[in-house]
Amino acid sequence: MLGYFVRRMVMLLPVFLAMSAIVFLIVHLVPGDPIDHMLQIGASAERRQELAAKFGLDRPLVVQYALWLKAALTGDLGDAIILKQPVLDLILANLPYSLALGLSALVFSTVVGVSVGAAAAYFAGSWFDRIVMAGILMGSMLPSFWLGLLMILIFAVELGLFPVSGARSWDALVLPVLTVGIGGVALIARVTRAAFVEVAQQDFVTLLHAKGLTRRRIFFRHLVRHALMPVVTILGLKVGWILGGAVTVEYVFARPGLGSLLITSLGQRDYPVVQGCLLMLGMGVMLGTLVGDLAQAAMDPRVRDRMS
Repeated sequence: MLGYFVRRMVMLLPVFLAMSAIVFLIVHLVPGDPIDHMLQIGASAERRQELAAKFGLDRPLVVQYALWLKAALTGDLGDAIILKQPVLDLILANLPYSLALGLSALVFSTVVGVSVGAAAAYFAGSWFDRIVMAGILMGSMLPSFWLGLLMILIFAVELGLFPVSGARSWDALVLPVLTVGIGGVALIARVTRAAFVEVAQQDFVTLLHAKGLTRRRIFFRHLVRHALMPVVTILGLKVGWILGGAVTVEYVFARPGLGSLLITSLGQRDYPVVQGCLLMLGMGVMLGTLVGDLAQAAMDPRVRDRMS
């Protein structure tokens, strides 16, 4: 496992460099300029040049990227142009809220998605299976921002069961978690059902039936272990939720977090903050992929053998 871990870490290095370059280019190629938000109406061109030089925006993009990447590798993400605070401090202040939302949504979608998907596979072809598949299709099609507004209208405004926005208490987390988690439930349930149905058609399952084992015992004692492999991969990718915190959902519910910070900074064209948030989200996805691969390798030695 140690050798597999080292090889996976080495493979992530070029991915990180490519991701950081794409983040930097996207931010700087978007129309707009943070200097516009700082200048007063009627400011002179000399003042604009002075501010651009102060924040290093007058240098070539290649030079700006090299300096930013060098500083980022040491933990220095620069200072926010508009908020005038260290970017790392802003991210660390908002990160716990995104972690709470992302982790809760991940647990919810995993428990419900795996349970629903396994039940649909157990009763494959029945009316229950068809209802579940229809619900999965609807859940995967609903935009999260629209679902969030609908949740607010029904459960917060009309029924008054939960707060409309903010993050002052635990119940303010319920609606955002449901909004983020429903899409995750649809994906995980679909993958779980497909994995169980595929494994159930393999030869060793036929042999177990021939030995006289009951369908229930085969399902829970043998199919579960083999069918959860693809689910582990999906969960590894979904770990990005923990850091992402569902960008649009945080904004809809006016929750603090990386998503709200990112959208606000995008509107202000605050390059250092946007770059720091996107870099953090990208690293979250990379970390989730690594965790998923390591979990797969621990469950199936053949994965490690393919990498050797």
